[in-house]
Amino acid sequence: MLIVGLTGGIGSGKSTVGSIFTGLGAVVVDSDQIAREIVERGSEGFNSVVAEFGDGVLKDGEINRSALGEIVFSDPSKLAKLEAITHPLIRKAFSQVVEKSSKDSIIINQIPLLFESKHQYNFDLVIAVSATESVRVERLLARGLSPAQIQARIAAQASDDQRKSIADYVIENSGDLSVLTQEVERVWHLLVSANKTK
Repeated sequence: MLIVGLTGGIGSGKSTVGSIFTGLGAVVVDSDQIAREIVERGSEGFNSVVAEFGDGVLKDGEINRSALGEIVFSDPSKLAKLEAITHPLIRKAFSQVVEKSSKDSIIINQIPLLFESKHQYNFDLVIAVSATESVRVERLLARGLSPAQIQARIAAQASDDQRKSIADYVIENSGDLSVLTQEVERVWHLLVSANKTK
């Protein structure tokens, strides 16, 4: 079994890379999706977030991720408080996936804030997805984020250089899908080889 961290800044294309890896046979876990699930109404995470940030982060009885994002991405201390609630729950959910997977699996944890988590994850290898800031901004504008929201989120995250400093492999994603697919396939072959020799 090979456990791999897949990281990259907002708009870098982690989800697309994760989808390609899934198609190649990896077990891909999306930590953003887990992060949504662990704060669903009635959960331990939901109760902790509301206790910390108040009813102002609720909309129709659910956590309003947009409102919560506005709070935490403009204040590093509040972001740290949110991460102190969510990160342990995310790690617990990921460990359950690992336990259920076959022994020869390549498990890829798609986690945006890997560098920021201060290495609280134990990965065999780390992959960073990189894209120029102009490309990332273009993608995020297309998703409906405002320029101010984009800059706040990019500023709250590690830089590309910081992510590359902890990466074993870097996948560049400023081009088109066919080029990206070739890059992901290249790294996949390296992961398969590493898993065989582990």
